[in-house]
Amino acid sequence: MPKIKTHKGAAKRFKRTGRGKILRRRAYGGHFFIRKSSRQKRDLRKPAYVHPADKPRVEKLLPE
Repeated sequence: MPKIKTHKGAAKRFKRTGRGKILRRRAYGGHFFIRKSSRQKRDLRKPAYVHPADKPRVEKLLPE
């Protein structure tokens, strides 16, 4: 059986932590920064975890 290829689009967007959780970027952090508060912009810089309900789907794209 052939090896499963990594989905390159997903590989650029997600990162696995040492404990097996998957990090993702936060939404709404791409543009329109003038109307966002400093607090909101600061919080958008922090990474977030993929929700447990979505984790199996993302893990299928990132076999390791």
